[in-house]
Amino acid sequence: MLEIFQQHINNNLNFLKKTKLLIAISGGLDSVVLTHLCHQLGLHIGLAHCNFNLRGEESDGDEEFVLQLSEDLELEVFIENFDTETFAKDHKLSTQMAARTLRYHWFSELAEQLHFDYILTAHHADDNLETFLINLSRGTGLEGLTGIPEVHGKIIRPLLRFTRKQLEQYALKNRITWREDSSNASNKYLRNKLRHEVIPVLKDINPQLLQNFQLTQAHLQDSKTIIDDSIEEVLKKTVTKMSEHEIHFNIQKIKGLSHPKAYLYHMLKDYQFTEWQDVTDLLDAQSGKQVCSKSHCLLKNRDELILFRTINDTPEKVIVISEENKRVKTLLGTLRFELTDSLETGNPSTIYVDKDLLKYPLTVRKWEKGDYFYPFGMESKKKLSKFFKDEKLSILEKEKVWLLCSNQDIVWILNYRADNRFKITDKTHNILKITLDNDT
Repeated sequence: MLEIFQQHINNNLNFLKKTKLLIAISGGLDSVVLTHLCHQLGLHIGLAHCNFNLRGEESDGDEEFVLQLSEDLELEVFIENFDTETFAKDHKLSTQMAARTLRYHWFSELAEQLHFDYILTAHHADDNLETFLINLSRGTGLEGLTGIPEVHGKIIRPLLRFTRKQLEQYALKNRITWREDSSNASNKYLRNKLRHEVIPVLKDINPQLLQNFQLTQAHLQDSKTIIDDSIEEVLKKTVTKMSEHEIHFNIQKIKGLSHPKAYLYHMLKDYQFTEWQDVTDLLDAQSGKQVCSKSHCLLKNRDELILFRTINDTPEKVIVISEENKRVKTLLGTLRFELTDSLETGNPSTIYVDKDLLKYPLTVRKWEKGDYFYPFGMESKKKLSKFFKDEKLSILEKEKVWLLCSNQDIVWILNYRADNRFKITDKTHNILKITLDNDT
């Protein structure tokens, strides 16, 4: 197996030879064999072991085993202990997901701090088959059937082409010892149930199961590549606007595709939508209808579908502005305040007000239902909801509206309209120029 592994590295992962590699090692068969193989090839490796403190003395025994292995092979080793159960409870995660989250976060942090170029994990062909069956049983698209990628960013899985049986034969032949995880014998988890009860039956039906699976998965990966290329071309045709915060799709161009629902699924599958019938129904829905996932919303706005994030990392808050403030950062940009003697017209990002009519401190806040103002040039008041309708603002655009206020009175709907009550007149003594620099 060593020769085949070396050939695989030479032909497919040759870049690993001149890099610093961090091996994720549990002490089990797979990661121990990976460590020995890399060590035999003279690759520059270090070991990283997580003690999740889930199996008492057994977990501590794994840690001691890894320490001894690193000493025997004269390798650098890093060990981290985690209170996994507390982390899982605090973050409302399953124990397995909590361990996975902690593991990969620590590996990435360690690799960055100590300048490891890649992280090697010991996933093999049997793991890939199990993942395929898990995704198939839960329902998935093509992406869920193409398996674990061999190269994913800085994560490399060089054993994916090898079976567990091959690894075990290599270990026994070379008198390599490893640790057995007692939890692997339990059918409590779906992966173990598939490993112990389902896959053996499939192998009885066809002893060539793994080889045929690997061939089929290669075909699926080729199909995915073709589809991804097609999606790229469709995105070029259907996306009319793209920014950091939103994507606009032309509905007529989507409906003009040969399979619009299928393309819509592939274009939006990374945004956590689950109600796909509701998503496709938006193509013929009334303007203003929207469908939301945990992270994004898709809005029908006239002849467009607008995708935008619903999770805002910046909390909405009221910004208080004292009379001494000359520059204030907001979510829309920087507000600048300066006294002036002259007026310039034609800049929608600037307004001029009678400073003596303002009551400090000023505030910047989000608009609320029931808010009204006196639009510049008008003597009568208008509700903001009516103003937005007249201006044909979409739901998304309305969500982004912020107000500059004096006491409870609106001075300026930022980027839209000033209030008439603070306008410059022949009785004005102090002209305040307020500018919004859109620098965010």
